[in-house]
Amino acid sequence: MADITNYYGFVLAVIMLSITPGADTVFILTKSIAGGYRQGFASVAGIVCGLFVHTTLAALGLSVILMTSAFLFNAVKIAGAAYLIYLGIMALKSKSSININQENKSSSFFKVFRQGLFTNLLNPKVALFFLALLPQFVKSNAESPVPFLILGLTFIFIGTIWSLFLVWASAGISKTLRQSKFSYYLNKAAGIIFIALGLNILRLKN
Repeated sequence: MADITNYYGFVLAVIMLSITPGADTVFILTKSIAGGYRQGFASVAGIVCGLFVHTTLAALGLSVILMTSAFLFNAVKIAGAAYLIYLGIMALKSKSSININQENKSSSFFKVFRQGLFTNLLNPKVALFFLALLPQFVKSNAESPVPFLILGLTFIFIGTIWSLFLVWASAGISKTLRQSKFSYYLNKAAGIIFIALGLNILRLKN
């Protein structure tokens, strides 16, 4: 790690950023309470795969193309915002409490995985985050993408640990919550938050 500077400072920054609520946190909590551990793990798997893609793109410099191309940036921005707003509208349209039966549990793993993946991939904020944070901890004369990959994998590892904790904490009491009115209000709150996050993405400028 010769080309990485202040690695432990990076770890501390990532920990603070990971526990800060955002779209991923809302998505994981909602799915964990709705479908228990299975859907919780599916949401984490999808988000982690999205982060792997962002890490690879940042390390190879392809994210810079996205950030410097107005057309590509706006295309990803609009697609990401539309997807989050769609998820929010679907949550708001739900007229009942979160209710998952056995058949839905067994068939929804890959659906939740895809939702988590696209929620992360179509969020230009993630690409901006990697481009803004990672270079601060890599020496300016570094010629290899390895330091960026190491930092990116560190971010993914810490984020995954935190996400799994969220699944454990929320899915563990999901049955009780699904039988109360809390799940109904959580659905509505998640819908509002997703719409707000989608509208906020539209404000981004490259």
